[in-house]
Amino acid sequence: MAKKKKAPSGNTICQNKKARHDFIIDDKFEAGLVLTGWEVKSLREGRAQLVESFINIHKGEAWLVGAHITPLKTACTHVVADPTRDRKLLLNHRELVKIINAIQAKGYTCVALSLYWKQNKIKCEIALAKGKKQHDKRAADKDKDWARQKQRVMAAK
Repeated sequence: MAKKKKAPSGNTICQNKKARHDFIIDDKFEAGLVLTGWEVKSLREGRAQLVESFINIHKGEAWLVGAHITPLKTACTHVVADPTRDRKLLLNHRELVKIINAIQAKGYTCVALSLYWKQNKIKCEIALAKGKKQHDKRAADKDKDWARQKQRVMAAK
């Protein structure tokens, strides 16, 4: 019998697994999102992707660029929906300054890791990250394979 996939936890809308593979994650932050009504309805249905998204700092504000929220046909009949528009992130001034300093001075980049519900608000988990080299990715894959093999051996006993 085939194993059933676990459903994502109740409050997670989507995750950016590619960012965890391509980057070494350092500091994480929680940011609010400025959304329109049709975007919230689409997120309730789980229609979002963060694969090619990143955080852009412009005029002292953080913006989520490249996130794709697919519009529902029933929710946005009277509005021209742009699924990949830039969305403003809501951060404290201290967090924003910390992110800006790390990006400029230390060579970090800022990526979106996940979208999730916190009470009745939608939050975006963002992180300061450094890019992995190809040999780092290979080592991480070997570690994952070894961990899986250990689990299989322990389960067989």
